[in-house]
Amino acid sequence: MSRKLGLGSGGVIGGRIALRLDPDALRRLGRDRTVVLVTGTNGKTTTTFMLSRILETLGPVATNGDGANMPDGVLAALAAHPHAPVAVLEVDETYVAAVAAQLRPACLVLLNLSRDQLDRVGEVRVIERALRAVAASLPDMTVIANCDDPFVTSAALGSAHPLWVGAGQRWHGDTVACARCGQAVRRELTRWRCVCGLARPDPLWTLDGDTLGNTEGESYPLGLRLPGRANAANAAVAVATAAQLGVTPEVALARLCSIGDVAGRYRRKWSHGRGVRVLLAKNPACWTETLPILSAQSPVVIAVNSGEADGRDMSWLWDVQFEELRGRQVVAAGERATDLAVRLTYAEVQHTVCRDALAAVADLPPGPVELVANYTAFRAVQDELGDD
Repeated sequence: MSRKLGLGSGGVIGGRIALRLDPDALRRLGRDRTVVLVTGTNGKTTTTFMLSRILETLGPVATNGDGANMPDGVLAALAAHPHAPVAVLEVDETYVAAVAAQLRPACLVLLNLSRDQLDRVGEVRVIERALRAVAASLPDMTVIANCDDPFVTSAALGSAHPLWVGAGQRWHGDTVACARCGQAVRRELTRWRCVCGLARPDPLWTLDGDTLGNTEGESYPLGLRLPGRANAANAAVAVATAAQLGVTPEVALARLCSIGDVAGRYRRKWSHGRGVRVLLAKNPACWTETLPILSAQSPVVIAVNSGEADGRDMSWLWDVQFEELRGRQVVAAGERATDLAVRLTYAEVQHTVCRDALAAVADLPPGPVELVANYTAFRAVQDELGDD
């Protein structure tokens, strides 16, 4: 009914009804499974997909690969695979406490924390404190954490069993001040520390370019098909988590090398005779990782919406380094195309405006196109392009 009425894909409605009928349904469906929860501002869907692919070597895996990451979506994923002994579940940062209390996971994966949807999520420090409380409340749970993110480190230090991964962090805009005391975080190369004593722990696993190494002196080339530093970081965390659960890095990386796209991201599709690569970028940290992987020879269409799932607050546009697009052919699209156009004007980026992203593609010269969209704009483009 949800699909026929055009209200959505129907991925969460079953879970929503089940939770209304039985508030304890999540606990019941999670019983007797090895559960891994994956959270963070960016990279949840990709890391969840990577980890589910790896853990399929242990048996069937229940996972919410469609990105439905609130309790109803989590429950729907578990209900769809009632006999899977392993569950790998993406969880929205604001719902981790509620979901973890019900499922009591074996592992909690913390990727990164930065500003996103301020009107819904609030300040990053609030999320950090909530995740720290979750880590402390489940003493048997292992927390796999990116120790290059000071907020993630602060949250994971609440755990009795932290496992540190040096996955890197390019965006530092939200961690200039310490999560614990508010004083300046000082950085030197990959190290960081605060005068209060909070500092980067020594990682068990470290990502160096395209190579993942550990403290035992072993190193493994990633060899990913997915582009960019952020995906290498996601893979590093996925491999470290899988190793904790008994899957060797060799087996894990063999599974990751076959992944060419995640939920349509990075896949090149055809529209109006042009090959369009669709990318998701929804906040400054995400854009910091996306800008370096855009083809220098291709025009760029940027689609920005401000639906509830995106966040209504558009101020984040001013923290994205759009100046890097100077000299490129750029089109501002989406519901907030004019807001984006103002930002591009101040960045001295020549551009045109066309609210319909795929109509903008049709107006471009023949050839490859990079289409970068935030959440609901991305979903709308995906729906229009359809499955290959």
